[in-house]
Amino acid sequence: MINVVVSEWLKLRSLRSNLYLLAFSLVSVLLCAGVAYLVIRGFDSHTGDDKLRFDSLGPGLGTGLPVAYFVMGALGALSITSEHASGMIRTSLTVVPRRQLLLFAKIPALAAVTLIAGLVLVFGMHFATAAVLGDRAGHVLLDGRTLGVSLADPGVVAELLVTGAAMPLVAMVGLGLGAALRSTAGSLVVLIVILFVLPLMAQALPMPWRAWIGSLMIESLPGQIVAGDGAGILSPLAASTLLIVYPVVALTAGATAIAVRGRGGRPLIVGGLVSALLAGVIAIPPVEAASSVAWKPCGGDLECATVQVPVDWSKPSGRKISIRIARLPATGAHRKIGTVFSVPGGPGGSGIEDLQKAGASFTHLRGRFDVVSFAPRNTTDLGIIPVECLSSGPWLTVPADPAEYRRLGERNRKAAERCRTSDPEYFDHLDSGSIARDIEAIRVALGEEKLSFIATSYGATPATTYARMFPERVRAMYIDGGARFSGDQVERARQRYEVLEEQFARLAAWCQATPTCALHGRDVGAVWRGLTAAADRSPVPVKGERVAYRGFDLKVAATPDVISPGPAPDFPNWHRFARAVDMAVKGDASGFADYIKQTTKSLKVPSFTGMNVTHCTDGRGFRDYEEFRRVKELGERVSPNFADSELWHPLGCVGWPVPVANPPAPLPADRLPPILGAGTWVDSTDTAAIVASVPGSVMVRYNGHGHALYLGGSQCVIAHANRYLMFLRLPPRGTTCQPPAVE
Repeated sequence: MINVVVSEWLKLRSLRSNLYLLAFSLVSVLLCAGVAYLVIRGFDSHTGDDKLRFDSLGPGLGTGLPVAYFVMGALGALSITSEHASGMIRTSLTVVPRRQLLLFAKIPALAAVTLIAGLVLVFGMHFATAAVLGDRAGHVLLDGRTLGVSLADPGVVAELLVTGAAMPLVAMVGLGLGAALRSTAGSLVVLIVILFVLPLMAQALPMPWRAWIGSLMIESLPGQIVAGDGAGILSPLAASTLLIVYPVVALTAGATAIAVRGRGGRPLIVGGLVSALLAGVIAIPPVEAASSVAWKPCGGDLECATVQVPVDWSKPSGRKISIRIARLPATGAHRKIGTVFSVPGGPGGSGIEDLQKAGASFTHLRGRFDVVSFAPRNTTDLGIIPVECLSSGPWLTVPADPAEYRRLGERNRKAAERCRTSDPEYFDHLDSGSIARDIEAIRVALGEEKLSFIATSYGATPATTYARMFPERVRAMYIDGGARFSGDQVERARQRYEVLEEQFARLAAWCQATPTCALHGRDVGAVWRGLTAAADRSPVPVKGERVAYRGFDLKVAATPDVISPGPAPDFPNWHRFARAVDMAVKGDASGFADYIKQTTKSLKVPSFTGMNVTHCTDGRGFRDYEEFRRVKELGERVSPNFADSELWHPLGCVGWPVPVANPPAPLPADRLPPILGAGTWVDSTDTAAIVASVPGSVMVRYNGHGHALYLGGSQCVIAHANRYLMFLRLPPRGTTCQPPAVE
């Protein structure tokens, strides 16, 4: 046997056509470099978010890999068809009359040559692509990948090694085809069909067939082998098995053809049994999560359902309510990693509306996940408590002394009790802790082992509460402009006042540079401070209404517009603020009143009972008058333009009839994965504090205005978040995103 193998090695080495083929294989390296060059030419010609839409080159094998595989397959085919063409096969069979032995003796030498050549080609393609891409390779794309990868990135070396190791297997396919067909031309045609034609045909199929059939192609298998369970369409076991099936089937066909000519049938029987066994392994479908949710279409791509949860989680067998949930299903069902759960802000916002309005933001993420959200139990339009009750409350005033503080508490309590009487049990359990337990019930119903999270604004509170209660169920957590409360009202107010003052300075600078601003040419800060001080002495009336605004009312009413100027470059909310100030200076606060009526149906900003049902039971109110006094004095010291404005939310909880149910508490940092956070100029402080509490976490800072960046379509932020949620790869510390350039 050894002599036969050595003889086959000498034949392989002596064929000049093999040397030509190996030299031709270098074309695969040049192809990869050429494609990379064309990509970066297009990449460099674009700016901003347009660069995020380029396709990843991955480890740089895509274009050249089929060519390299073809060369290896051709080497395998020529190792036997050349003997048929020259007539040497007769001599070989005379020396080695056992036909199957002659065929299989070719395998060791062929495997050794193609393994070495394959590894050289694979790493050559990678390094050629990386050299052309340069530092552009690390640019994060919309699907969370990068334009190219380096050897230092997780799994890259493994994928290159597996791809190189696949080269001998492709050579065995060629050997089997050559033995079966005894024709060089016929073997090459079949190789072209397998390596080029079938993958192109698969790309023409609709999803999910395109993804499923494409995953069976030879060039797709190495990446799925090293990707890990859930990251590829095939499991690593199935992909490995299929990679072996290809040469086994081809060699079985070749051995059978030789055996039939030699009147032997055992290879056909053995090969058939082995192929059937291996094919059975591939045919085992991926294990899907056992979901008990009955999804039904509810408009567009959205599917909806309900999950029953107890009103009071301390009484799991007690009264139940229905929580509405919705999902944007994964666009390739066989590729699904799991479920991303989107937690809406507010409190009181609906995640179902988020999916309806911002579905486009999840397009790339849906390639790997179902995206699920819900209308939390504190959503104001559930109908259990009248919307009119939850959307209103008493007008808030700043207490001048403990007696006024107590009277404010009495007004708040009466307003809350009016809502509470319609359903006391439900009203008392609208805290974020109950919502977190609802999320866990949804996870169980979905059949998911773990959830990945996108938590927006106040949604960070129930999301981090969930992480505190069920850390082992958190696969990943992305927090976008998250609201955090440590329990220290003074420190939180200090941070918020700093943000407000910085944003007001930007507004003033913009107004000075914008001739159409109603306060252009004036000292915006001086005008505003003069107005609010005068209003505290003599409230500014609203024309045509029996109401007047004090300085506190003006500050609370103005804060949303100051924080969120609206779309650039027009900044309509800043224009509205400037016009309202100009009118108020002239004695009419209608500019502020009109905005408030549009958004709250109230002449003054009310204390929203629907928000307070969660804020207050999450411990966001003042502990006592002394804490209120300290925050008030802080504002007077550090915020000349917006002192007292940060009193609004906690003042709404004074006198609240329901005790705190979900007080602030630290996260179990040692049991959680690293968190990714993102925030703008105005909302990054809280998010950064959450991120800092879990080792290894990273914060992406968006150098611009805005809130809810992922839902708002910020392509840079979406790209970083997708990469993290899909591949659990965090961006480098200090990563920033810039607003899109304004034309």
